[in-house]
Amino acid sequence: MSSQAPFRCGHVAIVGRPNTGKSTLLNRLVGQTVSITADRAQTTRHRVLAVLTRPDAQLVLIDSPGYQTRQLNPLNQLLNRTAQSTAQSADVVVIVAQVNGWTAAEDEVLKLLPPKVPAILALNKVDTLRNRNDVLPVIAKVAERAPRLDAIVPISARTGFNIDELVDTVVARLPIGPPIHDEDTLTDRPERFFASELIREKLFRLLGDELPYESTVVIDSFEVEGNLRRITASIVVERRAHKPMILGKGGERIKRIASEARQDMEKLFGGKVFLTVWVQVRGGWSKDAAHLRSYGYE
Repeated sequence: MSSQAPFRCGHVAIVGRPNTGKSTLLNRLVGQTVSITADRAQTTRHRVLAVLTRPDAQLVLIDSPGYQTRQLNPLNQLLNRTAQSTAQSADVVVIVAQVNGWTAAEDEVLKLLPPKVPAILALNKVDTLRNRNDVLPVIAKVAERAPRLDAIVPISARTGFNIDELVDTVVARLPIGPPIHDEDTLTDRPERFFASELIREKLFRLLGDELPYESTVVIDSFEVEGNLRRITASIVVERRAHKPMILGKGGERIKRIASEARQDMEKLFGGKVFLTVWVQVRGGWSKDAAHLRSYGYE
């Protein structure tokens, strides 16, 4: 009789408030950048699926926008609905919180979860502690405050500390069943999606807090010629005053945005990329449901 453990497979939602390291964790888990990151809240605006397959299990990981409890404009309300639906459809939920502990915002995130779905807390950024043992009283306090949690795992998504322990904890709670995706599948998103996301990442990284929140990226054309991709994209802002901020003096800033995004695309796509980036002004797009849908927001 074989003693081999049964194969497990299921959907794992990664949720939490903005800027806790959800996308960094997703990228660490699959070993490749599939969800953009920046030191700014609400960088993730779309549901991003990535697949981690190992001999005993397949984790269908779903990154979601940070759950926003303030500034509930139409765009943030839509992002909150995306985060909530991601959690509702999962077999296991991983809540990512910073190592400084549980907050009222995490209480709100916990309310989103279906009552019978296993919830694991990934207590992130333990690498910022002087001593890793300093996390122990934090774990004790969180366990007392949030008894709904099935497990608490201290991690560092940035360095990879304790990531294997987190994966083992998730796998133990997945349903038994065959894999959903092929072994070599990494994500369900097309290259066009990643092209727009990589440009948006450079926007966030190069402009920081100077960048108006109401900005997005639209792919106008995406043509593949053998191993070459010709891509034209528009950075969309709501006010004319935002346009020169993105262009920079003599167009230097937008040239850098395009150059750095192109280099990342060539690494990801494995081929040459010709990239052209423009700036367009479309007033009120972030408050208009039709515009939000046309720009790919779920």
